[in-house]
Amino acid sequence: QVQLVESGGGLVQPGDSLRLSCATSGSTFSSTTMGWFRQAPGKECEFVAAIRWSSIITYYADSVRGRFTISRDNAKRTVYLQMNSLKPEDTAVYYCAGSRSNGLQLSIHDIDYWGEGTLVTVSS
Repeated sequence: QVQLVESGGGLVQPGDSLRLSCATSGSTFSSTTMGWFRQAPGKECEFVAAIRWSSIITYYADSVRGRFTISRDNAKRTVYLQMNSLKPEDTAVYYCAGSRSNGLQLSIHDIDYWGEGTLVTVSS
């Protein structure tokens, strides 16, 4: 089993930065690919970013490309999401996700493990 625990959410102003962390435990590397998803109030869960444990190759949703950066520290078994130039439309619950899929263009149907989420609110 794999456990995922997110942290780092909070209330920030537009233009601010925030870094989310996802601490993993259990059979971490049974998840080939790690990703972040988000769900805004009244909207469907959407893909944000993905990275493999074994590669530095990343993939991003168009809405965050150039502003968000996903990274991982294998020794710490932790995945990060650095979010810069935050906008009000980035407000959502952010979920860490693990997939046994090799692909980076993840959908919710590819996910085998979910964290419980951390709330990010961008508001002035």
